[in-house]
Amino acid sequence: MPLFKNSFTDKLIVFLLTAMFSLSSMAADVNQTLRLANQGDAGAQNQLGAMYHQGQGVHQDYTKAVKWYQKAASQGDAGAQYNLGIMYNQGLGIRQDHTKAVEWHQKAANQGVPDAQYNLGIMYYQGIGIRKDPVKARSWVQKSANQGYANAQNAFGLMHYQGQSVPQSYNKAMEWYHKAANQGHSTAQNNLGVMYDKGQGTPQNYTKAVEWYQRAANQGNAGAQNNLGVMYFRGNGLRKDYGKAYEWFEKSCKNGLQSGCNWIESLDY
Repeated sequence: MPLFKNSFTDKLIVFLLTAMFSLSSMAADVNQTLRLANQGDAGAQNQLGAMYHQGQGVHQDYTKAVKWYQKAASQGDAGAQYNLGIMYNQGLGIRQDHTKAVEWHQKAANQGVPDAQYNLGIMYYQGIGIRKDPVKARSWVQKSANQGYANAQNAFGLMHYQGQSVPQSYNKAMEWYHKAANQGHSTAQNNLGVMYDKGQGTPQNYTKAVEWYQRAANQGNAGAQNNLGVMYFRGNGLRKDYGKAYEWFEKSCKNGLQSGCNWIESLDY
């Protein structure tokens, strides 16, 4: 049974559809934020939009979220530009328009927002709202990764692992996986485990593979749970334990990974 690892494409799509610029503590006071927003304060307008987006302190209202994001974005607020791109991408509170999503992500990315740079890279890679361009995809993902954004670091590692838009290099993949994994990125931790498991870019080391699989598995990463089950089943890097193997395969299966379900079926048989 082959080890499970996320593809570059799968990982990026998931994050693109779920990302959102974070709120600051200022958003806790709804009345003060509303007052400042009505006075034209772009930061407050973005905060108010985020509050309506997430339903924090107010009833969730995507239409109002878009309204306030647009006001702030038109004043050049980078966070609002990014958030507005998310709304266009998902079709929340406004008609879905990937081209508009690219436009607003581009504005935010040009101002150095790493989330926007990452998502813009994905849109270039996927051809979402814009013509596919692997070179620009790599450039934007790299800019985000260089700012320490864990999702981008993992993606950049995957690009090196698979040789997509960059020369194939297991050593470079290891380097970027480590950066993301050390920030607690579960997919990077699992990918790092795979490399130690297979001896790619590093001498094969089952003990280290188990260590990284365990970290990711404890965060609910289905692929890592499956891989940890394999290690227990084969006795690689730890004592063979079919009971533990079954336990991790079951968790992986419950988290939606077919490979874990297949292992359970084979063990039950």
